Amino acid sequence: MKRILVPLDQTLESEALVPLVADAARSGGATVRLLYVAPPPDALVDVDGRIIAYADQEGARLEAMGLDYLRTIEIGLPDVPVESVVRFGDPAEEIVREADEFGADLIALTTRCRTGLWRFAPGGTAARVCREADAAVLLLRPAPELAA
Repeated sequence: MKRILVPLDQTLESEALVPLVADAARSGGATVRLLYVAPPPDALVDVDGRIIAYADQEGARLEAMGLDYLRTIEIGLPDVPVESVVRFGDPAEEIVREADEFGADLIALTTRCRTGLWRFAPGGTAARVCREADAAVLLLRPAPELAA
């Protein structure tokens, strides 16, 4: 593994795998790319219908916020080459697209993994990434105290 993609969604569950990825990246000399997928930006409009911020301005604001968040995660990856990227759109689609563009060997993400047949439900982000990605996918089910 030389390239590890780590999608994060600003939850403790998703951040739980950062120490694991840090150890794997350090021991294998891998580069880690952190990914935050934000919803597509729309113009912000006040109650009277006046535009407060255009979609491109809102996109720039969301991207800056996402990069700030990812920089706080980088602290947990000392001595590891880290890149950070913000994308807009459907999380599963953007994770797969970023993995392809980055040339990821591994996509490490968490899941709110259900048991039994529910884990194969077609709509979940993790399930869709597993089906659509060309890279290997590591799924981590967070400890119950994080999933609450």
